[in-house]
Amino acid sequence: MSDSTQTTNSLRIGPLGHSLSLLLLISYLLCVGFGLIAPESMQMYKAWAPLLPGFEWLSFSGFLIGLVEAYLYGWYIAIVFVPLYRRFAGSNGS
Repeated sequence: MSDSTQTTNSLRIGPLGHSLSLLLLISYLLCVGFGLIAPESMQMYKAWAPLLPGFEWLSFSGFLIGLVEAYLYGWYIAIVFVPLYRRFAGSNGS
């Protein structure tokens, strides 16, 4: 097994889960912050609402639910993506 194949197959769920979760969390916070200063026609909460069950614009509980769900989506993606990636990276014929 070459070094490149070994590196390719070493994608780990933990670091990817944290990275994706923080990416989504930061994106969520930026969108909420932007929504507080932008005109109604440019606010992003309409895009988040269908993706985050329980999210309500401008309520503290809705904001917290959005934070938790944005973070959990990152872990969901990592948990599904890493095994799929490993499977397809390992079956490239080398």
